[in-house]
Parts: sequence; structure tokens; C-alpha cells
Amino acid sequence: MKKILVVLMALCFLSPASFAQNPEIRPAAIGVSFFFNDYLTASRIRSQSLSNVLMNKQWAKTKEMSPGLAISYFKGLHKNIDVAGTLAGSFVREALRDKVFSSDKFLLEADASFNFKMVSEKYWVQPYLIAGIGASMYGGSYFGAFIPTGVGMKVNLYDDAHLFVTSQYRVPVTKENSNYHFMYQIGIAGRIGKKAEPVVLKPLPPTPPPDTDNDGIIDSLDKCPTVPGLAKYDGCPIPDTDKDGVNDEEDKCPSVPGLAKYQGCPIPDTDKDGINDEEDKCPTVAGVARYQGCPVPDTDKDGVNDEEDRCPSEPGLPENFGCPTLEQFKFDAKKVQFLSGSATLTKAAKAELDKGATILSEHPEIKISIEGHTDNTGKEASNQKLSEKRADAVKAYFVQKGISADRLVTVGYGQSMPIADNKTVKGRAENRRVEFKAAK
Repeated sequence: MKKILVVLMALCFLSPASFAQNPEIRPAAIGVSFFFNDYLTASRIRSQSLSNVLMNKQWAKTKEMSPGLAISYFKGLHKNIDVAGTLAGSFVREALRDKVFSSDKFLLEADASFNFKMVSEKYWVQPYLIAGIGASMYGGSYFGAFIPTGVGMKVNLYDDAHLFVTSQYRVPVTKENSNYHFMYQIGIAGRIGKKAEPVVLKPLPPTPPPDTDNDGIIDSLDKCPTVPGLAKYDGCPIPDTDKDGVNDEEDKCPSVPGLAKYQGCPIPDTDKDGINDEEDKCPTVAGVARYQGCPVPDTDKDGVNDEEDRCPSEPGLPENFGCPTLEQFKFDAKKVQFLSGSATLTKAAKAELDKGATILSEHPEIKISIEGHTDNTGKEASNQKLSEKRADAVKAYFVQKGISADRLVTVGYGQSMPIADNKTVKGRAENRRVEFKAAK
């Protein structure tokens, strides 16, 4: 009989649980348990020895122990490590090491521990070792700490419930306020939280039969497997002598390219703008379809059509997106200069920028790129930074005058683009400049 029990237990340990798709890590669970506190056996072992207690059969009987109830929380950290927390209450007399009371008093114990499991959650039976730390309160007046150590075993019942049995030896840390004792526990726990949904793998789509020319007709049914065609012609192209997309059976002009609308004949199009005369409101002047065959309007006659003209009612330049440049308003960019070696605007520069700010205020559609330049005085890298600062200084001046920053783009070119001779004082002054160009 004993051999049969041993074999059954071995099968429980070695066989994976098959009643569900258990994860490798234990889900969160809450459990309740019944337990016994055994102070007598612990006292006998300490006064004699474990071997003597076992040999003389001095292990305490159930009636010599103190019963209690506990609530526990469990959560897996790793497939072989769980964390557990227990709150246990019982009525005992021997809770203090050197003092025994005449009547039972309430003992409240709380502990947190790690359960080091031999196997993962996929097995029915999981033995484990226990180690942790705990605290106790006895009679409302005595507070102590202890270390719970021991062994346990968890038995899965269903996906959401399991039994657990533990045997702990609780070693006091504060010996004056707690006592050595065993705790024998048996309980049941249930999963909390949402149950993980099983992963369902979608079947791979079937491999489609080959279609070399990708015309939607598989090669086994395609009479022209290497040339795209239509099902009407068993996968071959439409017979179309004039290559106008109208097959010869329906084409009234089979040798002249045309359109289906005219049964394969060409569109009557006097101005050759691709819009037939019946739909063309300007049949003698080439235009575009969105204007029903008429040219794109250019209201201000500046050579930039209204669709691309940011200033459709005011003549401008194509390179300025149809808007006038600052120079067209008698703005003199050459007057925007700086003190040598700095981004400080001269008085003349500020006066000219005031004119520019007025122009930009009156023409909110204009966006400009402010390009900073320097002379060759100093190092090239320093001049590059200085040119950027000069462009930023002009932008800041315009913004101060109420011009939106998103209409202004800045860039610095350093000393790389001189417009005058850097060997003369006048030439260097002219090179310390800012230029203004159209921005997108």
C-alpha cells in the first residue's frame, strides 16, 4: 500500500496539470486557513533535542496546541518564487518566552515571506520552502518580531482554486516579547483579478496558386500566363489595334486611337488641350479641366496663376510666389548693417527695418527668409555663428514690431558669400549685411 501511495505522489509531481492553460507564474490569490500554534514541542526541542523528542514521542498532541484562523495573499514573482503575506489570529497563553499567563490572550501575527517552489505552476503539486519576516501583538501590550521558516505544499484543484499546507518554525527576533513555536496551517485560496485569456493563434492563410502576370487569373487557367490580360479573353490582352483601350469589336475607329466615350474615335478638341469641344468653355484657347477647358486665371497679370499666387490680387514675382518683394516697396536691404564683430543693428538699419515692418504688416501674405552674412574679420566658425545671430536679430526686431514669427525664416552663411572686397573698410561694412528672400 505504501509503495502505491509513493508512486501516485511521484506522478502528481512529475505530470503537468492538464485542466487548463496555466501560466508559468502564479496569479494573485486570496486564501483562508485554519492553523495550530505549537509552543510545547518547540519548548521540548530547545530543552532536550529534536532526536529525543522524536524518539520519546513527545511531539505535542492537537489538544495541547492553540487553534486559530488566518487570511493570506499570494502572488508569483517568478515561476519558482512566490511572495506571500499572512495575517493570523489565535488565543494562547505561551506567547511570551519567560512568562505564562493564567488565561488565554489574543495573539495577532502578520508576516511576509518568499515561497521558493520546486516546480512551476504547470504542475498539480508544488512543494516549496518558506523564509520571511513577521511581527506580532500579544494581549494588546506586547509587540515583537519573528522569522518564519518552514516548508509548504500547494495542490491545484481547478484553474482558480488550490489547497495549501505549511509547517513553519517561528524564531523570535525580540525574545522578550515573543516565543519560539511551530505553526501548522491548512487552507484554500482562490484567484483574484481578471483571468488571462488563452492565446488563440490564427491559422496562416493558404498559399495562393501561382499567377505569374498578376492579372488575377491563375496560370493553370491563363492562356497568356506571362502577359497580363482579362478573363474575357482567358487571361490574354484585349485585341486593340490602335492601342486606345477599346477593343476592336467595339471600336468604330479601330486604326486611330480614341476614347470609349466616342466608341474608340478621337475626341474633337480644337485647342488641343485634351478637353473635347462639347465640354470646353474656351474651345479655341488651351486650358485645364478644372476650369472647364479655360486657362488658369491670373488676376494680377504677374505671370503666376491664382492657384499658385500667394498674392493673387497684387502683382509680384514668380520667384516670390507671386507676391511683391520688400525691394518693390522701396525697401533698401543694403542699409540693414551691423557693428563690426557683433549682431548689433546700426541706427540706419533699424530705421530701414521699421519700413520693412510696415510693409509686412500691410501684406500679411508675404513670408521672408532672413539671410545673415559677415565680413572675413575673425575666425570662420565664429563668423558663421555671428551671421546666424544677425539673422536672428533682424527676426527679433520684426517680431518686436508685431510681425508673426512663423512668417520669418532665418539662416546664416557666415563669411562665405561676400558682395564687396573684404580688404577695404567700405567693402567689409557692405558684407556685414542681411538679405531678404521669399520663403515657402
